[in-house]
Amino acid sequence: MASIAEPVIQANQAREAAPAHWRTGHPSTEDLAHIPGERGLPLVGNTLRLLADPHAFARRMTRTYGRVYKNWAFGGWHVALVGADANELILMDRDKNFSSEQGWGPTLDKLFPRGLMLMDFDHHRVDRRALSIAFKPEPMRHYAAALDRGIAAEVAGWAGPMKFYPAIKQLTLDLAAESFLGGGLGPDSPRINQAFVDMVQASVAPIRKPLPFTQMKRGVDGRAYLVDVFTRETLRRRAGEGLGQDMFSQFATATREDGALLAVDQVVDHMNFLMMAAHDTITSSATSLVWLLAQNPGWQERLRQEIVAVTGGHDAQGKPRGLTYDDLGKLDLTEMAFKEALRLIPPVPSLPRRALRSFEFGGYRIPGGTEVGFNVYLTHRMEEHWDDPETFDPMRFTPDKVKTRHKYAWLPFGGGAHMCLGLHFAYMQVKILMAQILQRYTIEIADGYVPAWQPWPIPKPKDGLQVTFKPL
Repeated sequence: MASIAEPVIQANQAREAAPAHWRTGHPSTEDLAHIPGERGLPLVGNTLRLLADPHAFARRMTRTYGRVYKNWAFGGWHVALVGADANELILMDRDKNFSSEQGWGPTLDKLFPRGLMLMDFDHHRVDRRALSIAFKPEPMRHYAAALDRGIAAEVAGWAGPMKFYPAIKQLTLDLAAESFLGGGLGPDSPRINQAFVDMVQASVAPIRKPLPFTQMKRGVDGRAYLVDVFTRETLRRRAGEGLGQDMFSQFATATREDGALLAVDQVVDHMNFLMMAAHDTITSSATSLVWLLAQNPGWQERLRQEIVAVTGGHDAQGKPRGLTYDDLGKLDLTEMAFKEALRLIPPVPSLPRRALRSFEFGGYRIPGGTEVGFNVYLTHRMEEHWDDPETFDPMRFTPDKVKTRHKYAWLPFGGGAHMCLGLHFAYMQVKILMAQILQRYTIEIADGYVPAWQPWPIPKPKDGLQVTFKPL
């Protein structure tokens, strides 16, 4: 037991070394005594159970204690608020009471500090407005053309059996480099990819200090490498070299409301975070969609027919026609299928906040300073919102059904002020990917094949997802 507990003991110690504003004012065990829940095992609390299977743990806790419960993990108390009403309370945050910075900070500050997700209120609003220039129609039109070229060139060689996850992960990194940086990564691509892998895995590492040979050390080293890469690139763009319509050029020259450029380290931190989001979360969600379409060949065919109707099928040379930016809004079924994949396997299964002041929810008064969280994965499977929730059914997202459902029953991109800035980029990339795949291949899996999924920090199939792309 001692060897298992040791990493969690170190995690508790690391928590005590966290910045003061994340430690000060956390409620005590007595302050939370009126909220049902459990502390778990001596020393480690529920950390090991949570890491082993977070979805099963959350289901059990909700079934046992209800939709408001406390849980001791990673060295402190957390209060979970489960359900669409909880999601709305936290995400709409009309009273500016729920800090995203202090919710994510203990987990991500060593890895993705000052990313847009780790900002609050007016600071977040100002930076978000400055960065939003990169997602306006003209830049997005440029990204669409680059995505279509890059995806078509890669997907053309996918015929036969393959592990889909590593292939799409490399492709999304290359596409992010093209759209975000305006060019390929060249020989640096494997190291950049590994840096992102190390940082994401470090976000849930039990040992929170970057001690030698730990995952956190690998994550911190990955960040240092990327900071160096992106700092050099920012300075190069500001010197007028390589300026274009790519996202990095937009960020490097973005200005605040007073006309001042963003500081170089701010550009670097935003770029680091957004590259991770565009790289890893799109990889996860594209993999989910491919897996579910392989399981549901009838839906695969429906999407293929819709795509061909929009693109016109193959050209005179027999090559599939790609999507243009203006075509994206015409793929209703494809978008609905993607939304259903995001419902079943959301790329960010749960989200943390910290309450700055006391509030009431579900009949409980929750003290200021409490670390609270809401569960996207569980909400997406609640029978009060979703009939037969374990079944893949894109028709859940017809306009009439969306209109009658709770607005916060589906939230893979978050909501409120922190709604994902790049959600339209994600839709665009996945639609273009589906157009290139489904006009070339049927996606097949072996009979009875069901991959095991690593549930977090970002879901992925543990075996890489074994599929066969069979040419049409």
